[in-house]
Amino acid sequence: MKIYTTELAGVVVAKTTPFIDHRGAFSRLYCEKELSSVIGNRRIVQINHSRTSIVGAVRGMHFQRSPHMEMKLIRCVKGRVWDVAVDLRTNSPTFLHWHAKELSQDNAHMLVIPEGCAHGFQVLEPNSELLYLHTDFYTSECEDGVSSSDPALNIAWPLPITDLSLRDSSHLPITPDFTGIAT
Repeated sequence: MKIYTTELAGVVVAKTTPFIDHRGAFSRLYCEKELSSVIGNRRIVQINHSRTSIVGAVRGMHFQRSPHMEMKLIRCVKGRVWDVAVDLRTNSPTFLHWHAKELSQDNAHMLVIPEGCAHGFQVLEPNSELLYLHTDFYTSECEDGVSSSDPALNIAWPLPITDLSLRDSSHLPITPDFTGIAT
C-alpha cells in the first residue's frame, strides 16, 4: 500500500497494487500495519457496503457530529464513483475546501476521510458498490450532512445529478455564520 497526501490535511489516498495472474486478481483491502501512520490508534468498529444503481446519482454529503465523529476509509469494489471529501473543521486552513478522487474496482484506490469532514460520491458506472470502514459506530442523533449542491462548496460534480435521496436533498446549504466542526 502506498499513501498519498492531498491538499486537505488528513485526507489521504491509499493505493493498493493488486496481484494479477491468469486466475484473476488478489488485493489487500485493509492492513492496520500499513495504514498505522494514517489511522493512529483508532480502530475499525463498523464496515458498511452500499450499492447504487443509477449513473449520476449522488449520496452525501454525510458526517457525524461529536461525540461520535468518525474516520471513514472508502473503497469502490465494483464499478466506478467520484468520491468527495469536504473539510468542515473549524480551525483548518482548508475549511470548506473539497477533494475528489475517482475510485474504481480497477484502480484499487481508497480514500481516507478524517473526523470533521463530510463525505459523498457520484456514481459513474451503473450498480457501483462501495465498502466503508468506520472508526465509530453509526449514531442517528449525531448524523448530519450538508447540501451536495451548496454554492459555498461549489463541488464540480462530473455529471448532472440524476438522483438524490429525500434525506440528502433536505440537507441545507452552509450559511454565512456556519462555524464548522470542532475536532
